[in-house]
Amino acid sequence: MAERMKGERVVFERGIPAFMMGIDGTWRRNCTIEDVSETGAKLTIDGSVEGLHLKEFFLLLSSTGLAYRRCELAWVNGDQIGVTFLKTGKRKNNKRAPAEA
Repeated sequence: MAERMKGERVVFERGIPAFMMGIDGTWRRNCTIEDVSETGAKLTIDGSVEGLHLKEFFLLLSSTGLAYRRCELAWVNGDQIGVTFLKTGKRKNNKRAPAEA
């Protein structure tokens, strides 16, 4: 598993309670953040993940949903999953090249 981790990780001794929610808002699960880096995190899921659309979802860091990260599934190992944080609305080059005549 260590080869999957990129960047420096912060490991939480007791874990941080959080929530996962489908992009369309149709499902929500409790989870615990076990470790986190700039690019992703390892989560332990409460309950079954069967039938959930985990390709892309939100990781809610507050019960109100005001603090969140958009994620995509990287790996699954039992009740633990690895997620990659997706960038939101930021492009490396926002300028369009001029059209050639």
